[in-house]
Formats: sequence, C-alpha cells, structure tokens
Amino acid sequence: MNGILVLGRILFVLVFILSGAQKLMDIPGTATLIGAKVAIPEALAAYTPQLESATGMTTPTLLAIVAGVIEIGAALMIAANIGARAGAVILILFTIAATWYFHNFWTMEGADRQANMIQALKNLSLIGGLLVIFAIGSWHPSYERYPDPAAERI
Repeated sequence: MNGILVLGRILFVLVFILSGAQKLMDIPGTATLIGAKVAIPEALAAYTPQLESATGMTTPTLLAIVAGVIEIGAALMIAANIGARAGAVILILFTIAATWYFHNFWTMEGADRQANMIQALKNLSLIGGLLVIFAIGSWHPSYERYPDPAAERI
C-alpha cells in the first residue's frame, strides 16, 4: 500500500514538475506570456522598479522564475511527503491564480472559450486532488491500524 501511495503522489504532481521545468527552460517565453496576461496590483506596483533595479530583470521575468520554482518546489514537497499540506496549499493558490489569469474562458468566445474551459476544468480537478492531499497530509499507512486477522484466532 505504501508503494502505491508514493507512486500516486509522484504521478499526481508530475504535471506541476514538468510545467515548472518548462517555465524555467524558456524564461523569456514564459515572461512574454505573463507580461501579456498579468497586471501587477497597484499596492505592489510601487515596489517593482526597486525589485527590477536590484535584480536587473523585468517583473515578468522574475514572475516566470518564481512560478517555475513554486511549481517544482511545492510538487517535490508533495512527492517526497515532506510538508505535503503546505505544498498542497501553495499549489492550490498557484492553480487558482493560473486559472484566473490564463484560462479565463468566461471572457472568450468560440474555440478559445472551449479550449480554455477544458483547461480550467482540468485545473479544478487538480485543485480537488490537492484538497485531498491537504486533508490527508503526510499520512503514512501503518500496519498496526490493520491487525492481522489470523492473530486473533490464537
């Protein structure tokens, strides 16, 4: 049972690991997508020039790196079963934000609407799985919980 749980966790977070790796392997492309879709809130906009000058990178580039690191880091937390609840919460918030900014089918029409609705529903399913991981946490099945029926006959 433990092996199946480990395999299930790894297979579940594989989509986040691969997505994060793709973002980090194409930071300029990811930054272009983020720059076109994400508007920095006014409360944070005052700090972006300081951050850009300190790092020498644009805000979309920084967000592309942060997005990739968040996806990979939180997914590895879940896969390794270390801080699984925290990793699940991080990925829930990340997936909600990604759906809101990148799969906003409610503002689209035609084929774009259909394709983005499918992506949003996929993300909703991922959020459901992450909620299960949050509920279970770093649970380890234990053999003491399931006594050997043969031992009772003795």
